Amino acid sequence: MDRTLQTAFPHVYCELDFTTPLELSVATILSAQCTDVRVNLTTPALFSRYRTAEDYAGADRTELEEMIRSTGFYRNKANSIIGLGQALVERFDGEVPSNLRDLVSLPGFGRKTANVVLGNAFGVPGITVDTHFGRLAARWKWTDETDPVKIEHAVGELIERKNWTDLSHRVIFHGRRVCHSRKPACGVCVLASDCPSYGLGPTDKAEAAVLVKGPETDHLLALAGL
Repeated sequence: MDRTLQTAFPHVYCELDFTTPLELSVATILSAQCTDVRVNLTTPALFSRYRTAEDYAGADRTELEEMIRSTGFYRNKANSIIGLGQALVERFDGEVPSNLRDLVSLPGFGRKTANVVLGNAFGVPGITVDTHFGRLAARWKWTDETDPVKIEHAVGELIERKNWTDLSHRVIFHGRRVCHSRKPACGVCVLASDCPSYGLGPTDKAEAAVLVKGPETDHLLALAGL
């Protein structure tokens, strides 16, 4: 299934815009309960205003909250971002650490956020169990686990470690573009022959085709013979 997904999505990437580990850390905190598209509309002004951990540590809370308001839960996110800046200044000389143990000790960081930063900012393989990944791992019967950490470990045993980051992107891409929660596009899915949940969505190709989203739509439909 992973090899098939490589054919469907030969070029995968983090859909959050960033240029530094700090920017990715902040963007990932903002992405909780928010789309990457919305986060990417918010961060240019934010990253221009706050460039260092010191900037976030000393941020005016009201100003910061207003800048990130559109991402939702902005008060909690502001707390996490200011706390992150303070922790980086106090404990890591203002730099984002590049190991899981230190990352998960930071405000606003769980294993999911840590693995996003490790995999995409530092090139350290990690499995990101977001909503899409957990949903598809269950739909594909990769594991019976429901806890994100247990899902991470279970899937990690199935896939070579060096492929963990790209696997995460491929699964998330597939969940966003094809294998939707309520109505998956089963009829044009590249995994149809291997999927134990095939038939949850429409199996007619024409009906399924209109459900496919994203920039890879033409490529995905061509793979399905359309």
